[in-house]
Amino acid sequence: MVVGIFHRVAVTGGARWGWTVELQPGREAVVRVAVATLWTSPEAVRPVDRPALAARTDIPAWISGMNTDQQVGDCVLSQLLLGERVLVTELRPDGWAHVVAVQQPAAKLDPRGYPGWLPADQLAPATAPAGVDPLVVDATVTALRATPNGEVVLPDVILGTRLTPAGPPVDGWRPVHAPGHSRPLWLPAAHAVPVPTTPPTAGDVLAVAARLLDVVYIWGGVSAYGIDCSGLVHLAWRRFGVVLPRDADDQAQATTPVPLGAERPGDLYFFARPGRKIHHIGIVTATPRPGDDRRMLHACYLRRRVLEERLPADRTATLVGAHRV
Repeated sequence: MVVGIFHRVAVTGGARWGWTVELQPGREAVVRVAVATLWTSPEAVRPVDRPALAARTDIPAWISGMNTDQQVGDCVLSQLLLGERVLVTELRPDGWAHVVAVQQPAAKLDPRGYPGWLPADQLAPATAPAGVDPLVVDATVTALRATPNGEVVLPDVILGTRLTPAGPPVDGWRPVHAPGHSRPLWLPAAHAVPVPTTPPTAGDVLAVAARLLDVVYIWGGVSAYGIDCSGLVHLAWRRFGVVLPRDADDQAQATTPVPLGAERPGDLYFFARPGRKIHHIGIVTATPRPGDDRRMLHACYLRRRVLEERLPADRTATLVGAHRV
């Protein structure tokens, strides 16, 4: 099946709707919304999820509309950021696409990446790389505009989003290419920086993760509006061009164990119940003190937010190891 993308196209004197370029199974596409949510199935979505399904998503409205039970509903698998690449594997006549998120490793689910469903109109066909060094969004949240300081075209663009520059900065504004938009869009030049070519320091990673303190816990979330424990780790390293798997147990497999007691800030703590797989992860924020006084920054399922704290007794009881990226 080949599916065209139905977009509103601006024209002189107004706007019109029309079919543009096509998606095809077996080919790559890219996310054209600021944050796309990856679902277990089209049938799993709930009425409260409507803002996350639109061709122009409203992630703040989606999250603010959920109660605490809905925030941890297992219908959400992950989230993808603007420009993130996916492999399209199926297109349904009702407008849904099954994809594999190739930039979110998930070895136990699919060797190609994280699989799931999203609305096809949140995708655009992939184009060849522009041959220029990419930028990464360093602001916690920003917006892409039609002109410098002009109308917002894409709100809620998230930390860690990669952008292709469309020219040098002009008066403090940077033009960038955005999927699904034929003309460059603009954001404050200070909000996007070159993708680093050297590994980050522990302080770099912790500083990024700390900017997400008090963000709401959302199962499957990978944004500055809602995030889960492994999403926080994935996003903090993603800001520096380091690709970690999406889920905590896969993150353990992709990192190097260090002896408990030898961990240092920026390392990772992993947690599991006896006989069970790893279910939680946090970022070490302090060198352990005598008496196993350990601290971490993590997205806490129980308290429904990102926080930095001394490990309580129930966490210490399930601590199974420390790893280094």
